[in-house]
Amino acid sequence: MSKDISKLLEDWEYDPDNSVRIVHAEDGRQIMQVRLPLGLEQYEMDGRPDGRKLSAKDTVLDEMQDRLSGHIMEHATSDGFSISNKDFMLLQNEGILFYYRYLQLFQIGDFERTARDTEHNLRICEMVEKFAEKVEDKASILQYKPYILRINAIAKAMLSLHKNLKLMARKVIESAIVEIKKMPEIDTPAFHFEKIRSINYLKTALKQILEKQDDPVEQLKSELEEAIKAEEYEKAAEIRDRLYHMEN
Repeated sequence: MSKDISKLLEDWEYDPDNSVRIVHAEDGRQIMQVRLPLGLEQYEMDGRPDGRKLSAKDTVLDEMQDRLSGHIMEHATSDGFSISNKDFMLLQNEGILFYYRYLQLFQIGDFERTARDTEHNLRICEMVEKFAEKVEDKASILQYKPYILRINAIAKAMLSLHKNLKLMARKVIESAIVEIKKMPEIDTPAFHFEKIRSINYLKTALKQILEKQDDPVEQLKSELEEAIKAEEYEKAAEIRDRLYHMEN
């Protein structure tokens, strides 16, 4: 079989406005392909973006968390557990792969998977912040945490807005702004840039949500979700009745 991919590139000419497609592999699973000016990238839609398993676990992060759980079971504490520079590099490289994928997922509006992948990288941040041996390893990951929090919040807010849960979307954005603001300072240009840009971006998104004209049905759906979360089931039943009459 020829290793030349010229025919593949000819069949899908590069178009910056239409450079991502979802196709089915031979076994039926979905994969995402990205057309670049000089080639192609291919991502698994689930699991590690490259489809590889570096251990018995699905991801390096899962492996590290399994090690942590084993340490806690043995010692009844996480004290003494650490992530070496070698293991940190594995986590960092995996985080980069997830970043490349969620960047494309966000662009095509797959907000559910975007939220999932950004959650993965936020868990990497948490693991590195708590247990990395080297301070510089912590800084090299955490300097990008404001950006990850921003994309995660926007994806979750979009999912809420698609369900007409405006109040929930607002709370997601507000919570992300608070979390970014309270992050300890990291003395790198990337951190300061991403912190300011992410806060401003989220404030703009929040303003757009607040200025969006209220829909009575949307408002009731938000109240219903809040009532269920608070386990106020009688109130939830009343709201359901009101929603039924309004929608019918």
